[in-house]
Amino acid sequence: MESAKGESYTFAGFQKVLKAQPALHGDDMSRTYAPPPEHPAADVRDEGFLAAVAAGESRLTLDQGLALFHALPLPELGRWADARCRRLHGEAVRTYIIDRNINYTNVCNAKCTFCAFRRDADDADAYTLPKEAIHEKIAQLEAIGGTQVLMQGGMNPDLPLDYYLDLLASIRERFPRVHVHAFSPPEMVEFVHFFNPPGADFAGKVRWVLTRLRDAGLHSLPGGGGEVFAAPVRRKIGLGKCDAESWLTVMHEAHALGMFTSATMMFGHIEGIADRIHHMGLVRAWQDRVLSRGVEGFGHYKSFISWPFQRENTPLGRIKDWGHAPEELASEFPGDVVARAFAWGAHPDVDYRDLGPAAAEFGRRVRMSGASDYLRTQAISRLMLDNVYSIGASWVTMGPHVGQVALAYGANDMGSVMMEENVVSSAGTTYCLDEAVLCHLIRGAGFLPAQRNNTYDVLRVHDGHDAPDLKVTDWSTHRARKLHIQAPKAGKAALTVSAKP
Repeated sequence: MESAKGESYTFAGFQKVLKAQPALHGDDMSRTYAPPPEHPAADVRDEGFLAAVAAGESRLTLDQGLALFHALPLPELGRWADARCRRLHGEAVRTYIIDRNINYTNVCNAKCTFCAFRRDADDADAYTLPKEAIHEKIAQLEAIGGTQVLMQGGMNPDLPLDYYLDLLASIRERFPRVHVHAFSPPEMVEFVHFFNPPGADFAGKVRWVLTRLRDAGLHSLPGGGGEVFAAPVRRKIGLGKCDAESWLTVMHEAHALGMFTSATMMFGHIEGIADRIHHMGLVRAWQDRVLSRGVEGFGHYKSFISWPFQRENTPLGRIKDWGHAPEELASEFPGDVVARAFAWGAHPDVDYRDLGPAAAEFGRRVRMSGASDYLRTQAISRLMLDNVYSIGASWVTMGPHVGQVALAYGANDMGSVMMEENVVSSAGTTYCLDEAVLCHLIRGAGFLPAQRNNTYDVLRVHDGHDAPDLKVTDWSTHRARKLHIQAPKAGKAALTVSAKP
């Protein structure tokens, strides 16, 4: 797809933009990436400065990102995020992918307070899928034109490395055209702990495991387990899960091996707003590191997706909402107090108990995110992450129509047809859509729907009468469905799927 000026808005086109940045590195005189300049003194309400940010000619600092979050009315913030999106992706096309989320095991040695999916190995409803069951799911995906399988699971200490190698090799043999997007950084960190691979340091051990998995058939890594990177938050909600440095190191090693990955953020719980900006800043900084080495032969973050915390059936969800007692609202949210003391990571070991009464309830109050907060956060991510190609709309948790609106707030991609999902659904309601509905939502937002692959190459643009949505004559058979896994009763969880009212 090209703009009227002939500029390419494919992923390959974005790589050309990165290589055309004005800095020179190395002695081979080849152009490589340099980030846009920062202007810390600029007022985030200045339209000239925001226009430069939207054009990729200026970079927001962390302080400016936080100020911008609070400064502009939501529609105006969305207008600038949309301008940045259109600069990267053009005026016409917005994408989706047909893949399937397979959660291969729910046995996990972490005890994250936001998770309702994990089980201990001896629980009645604990499971690990054999490769035959996974093959059946992938065959169903191929039958509807799917191109990618997303596999993530709990961190199961009982599974040997050969389980993964054999599974990957069998998928490659039986489904050679399916892209395997699997094993998020927390899983990789635990693989290092479980398998005790050779390597001089943590990065070397990760590289050894990743190389074995890649050679067996792994193509790319999903960005699961990102949650919020800020150490005070992560210590509270991610018990037994890797820290930010380990998460980012895994991705850096994957990029060095030529893999493209995604990055994620789960927000709307105990974190401060500054923690969200800090999280985006770390993704951007590590992206700068790999891009500075050149884009040929290296992978990097291809996308960023954020979504609000789903509270049902989770320990974290049982704590009280901020403002449950009206007098609380006269004080600052504890997460914002702690985030300010954290100071963009300058004080990672800050103890909320040393910050006075305003922080006393840190970790014991949640500030849930609704549609407007979600859209504001997504818009900021598009403006902060100038070196990341794609921003995904989180319709899976927010619902189809908020996902559609997100296409006007910086998102260019509607993600995947949702055949199956178990992790987020365990903690609340998610939504299932088929391809026709996804195309209908994109078209209704004013764009041409297009199916893509993992690297954002467009496979087909639906601009003709044979488009999936344009062939529908009875929309009653294509209603969005709600997917929800109830809390375990009598030792077994129950899956419910219903039409959206």
